[in-house]
Amino acid sequence: MEARKGGNELFGELIKDKRKSQGIGLREFCRRIGTDSSNWSKTERGLVYPPREEETLRKIAKILGIEVGSEEWLELKDKAYIDAGRIPRDILSDEGLVELLPSLFRVLRVEWRPWRSWIA
Repeated sequence: MEARKGGNELFGELIKDKRKSQGIGLREFCRRIGTDSSNWSKTERGLVYPPREEETLRKIAKILGIEVGSEEWLELKDKAYIDAGRIPRDILSDEGLVELLPSLFRVLRVEWRPWRSWIA
C-alpha cells in the first residue's frame, strides 16, 4: 500500500460505514479480503491509497453486498479512483469524454468555486 499526503477519505468512509452497518468488524473484513487489518485501517482513514485492482474492489463489493454494475458499485469504484487521484478507466476509454475533461476541470475550478460554501 502506497502512503499518501492528505486528500479525500471518500472510499475509506464509504467502506467503513458500510462494513459497520452490516456488523462486520475490521479484522473479520480484512480476513475476508485477505489483507492486514493495520494497513486496511490506514485505507479507511485515508492515509494510504485505496486498492487499484478491479478484482479486489469486486471482492470488497461482494463482502458488503454491493452488486457489481449497480449505482452503489459505481460509487465505490469512483471513490476509489478519486482518493487515488486517478480518472476512472471507463472515462479514459471514451475519446469524447477525454476531450471534455479539460473543460470540466476549468468549470469546476472557476465556475463552481462560489458554490462550494453551499455544500460544505
